[in-house]
Amino acid sequence: MTSLPLPRPLSRDDKLQRGLLALICVLFLAALVLPLGQILITAFTDGEGRFAGLDNIRRYLATPALGQSLQNTLTMGLMVTLLVTGLAFLYAYGLTRARLPARPLFKVVAMVPILAPSLLPAISLIYLFGNQGVLRHWLGGESIYGPIGIVLGLSFWAFPHAVMLLSTAMGAADGRLFEACRVLRGGPVRAFFKVTLPGIKYALLSTLMVVFTMVITDFGVPKVIGGQYSMLATDIYKQVVGQQNFTMGALVSTLLLLPALFAFAADSWLQKRNPPLIDSRSQPFRPEPNPWRDGFFLLYCSLIALALLAVVAMAGYASLVQFWPYNLSLTLDHYGFDLIDGWQAYGNSLRMAGLTALFGTLLIFLAAYLVEKGQHQSGLRKLLHGLAMVPLAVPGLVLGLAYIFFFNQPGNPLNVLYGGMTLLVVSTIVHFYTVGHLTAITALKQLPSEIEAIAASLRISRFKAMWRISLPMCLPAVLDVAIYLFVNAMTTVSAVVFLYGPDTMLASVAVLNLDDSGDIAPAAAMAMLIFFTALGAKLLHLAAGRGLLRLTQGWRQA
Repeated sequence: MTSLPLPRPLSRDDKLQRGLLALICVLFLAALVLPLGQILITAFTDGEGRFAGLDNIRRYLATPALGQSLQNTLTMGLMVTLLVTGLAFLYAYGLTRARLPARPLFKVVAMVPILAPSLLPAISLIYLFGNQGVLRHWLGGESIYGPIGIVLGLSFWAFPHAVMLLSTAMGAADGRLFEACRVLRGGPVRAFFKVTLPGIKYALLSTLMVVFTMVITDFGVPKVIGGQYSMLATDIYKQVVGQQNFTMGALVSTLLLLPALFAFAADSWLQKRNPPLIDSRSQPFRPEPNPWRDGFFLLYCSLIALALLAVVAMAGYASLVQFWPYNLSLTLDHYGFDLIDGWQAYGNSLRMAGLTALFGTLLIFLAAYLVEKGQHQSGLRKLLHGLAMVPLAVPGLVLGLAYIFFFNQPGNPLNVLYGGMTLLVVSTIVHFYTVGHLTAITALKQLPSEIEAIAASLRISRFKAMWRISLPMCLPAVLDVAIYLFVNAMTTVSAVVFLYGPDTMLASVAVLNLDDSGDIAPAAAMAMLIFFTALGAKLLHLAAGRGLLRLTQGWRQA
């Protein structure tokens, strides 16, 4: 009788990998799955905790104002998505298909809105087009407080994300296709419809999904400049903070989660169908000089860049004016934050952003390494990768409200975290986890698989090989993840607006509170303080990145 082979005993590395995978999955369970489950349970219970079935939905649909918010949200989502995608498409086309002077400068200016909280464009638009705005006559008597302000503010905020997606896709075009089109006597119009559009169709659809998700889930712009034009994100805030109606807040959060999940699922499907655009024989596309085309895109990109800079500059100017519009002398008094302890809030934001960048980057890289380079335990690795993709589909406001329902329960042993800095850091890491995870996975995929095999043959721990080899080789991606987490932690408001305590007020929340109290100039000052901090961090990241790359990756240089 043939005996079955005995299973190979687990090595120390295998045991450590299994333990780390299980630990990170448990962390996701506590920080993401259980809070989202709690918000779904709350959405279908009454005020006394009893199951209400579909009664809450009937009550919601019977409330005209709430039903109108859903319609307004979808309307704004579609309108801003089409506008931003169109503007970003032309801008990205100019960056990649025209001979633009100062092309790097145009790229940098397009990314400026990422460094500002979403409240900043709303405040700036008030000073530009409000009742006392310098350009109020441009609106022809229409009010900036409403759909017009929401469209302009969200367009400013979402524009850089669309440009990044589209310019990346256009920049990966194979120059041989354009050369073939030219040889076959196809003009620029034919090359556009036969080469450019087919090559970026999936990226274009993905951009539509991403921008739509960002627009319908943003809280800052409609809160500051939306006026009486209600949207789902502001309804959640009003139901929870204004009326203390947590059940209805949970139900609205569930409704907000549905279109975001749909857009996320559609984007994931598109990414799987998106074929590689380049191969080893591809040639970079270099546009030929064309005075008419180059002149048009220089003018267009200059106007867009000027508009982006004008929004930031207006907020900066408003933060320095003594008393708008009656006393335009410059002062730094608004940076004193007399009505609130603004400098403590700013210090809390720096601390939270630093901790988020440090622990978030370490966790993201370790989890990505276990998923991509780990051995065996394929079930746990797939589970971890799936959990890592979920936060991208969860709006920050929904995540923050879910944390209230889960961590604020008296019977929950994790209740001690509520209102503290630890929970703010955890929520921010979870909120922005997916992009960092995908960045780290992409970097690890580029490493040769022989690294782990050679480490095993030399009886070196794969985790030691990760520390000594994989991490230095992936340092550019690690630095990108760190600055991404830091900047977003400084600027976010939706995920933390429900979670701060008396001693953990954040700068982004202080902007919201100052605006609520009518102190718009100090709110602009705090928003500009956040902007300059994010800008300084980005410049420091670029400088430190060059130095570290010379030390760790000098072998890559010619």
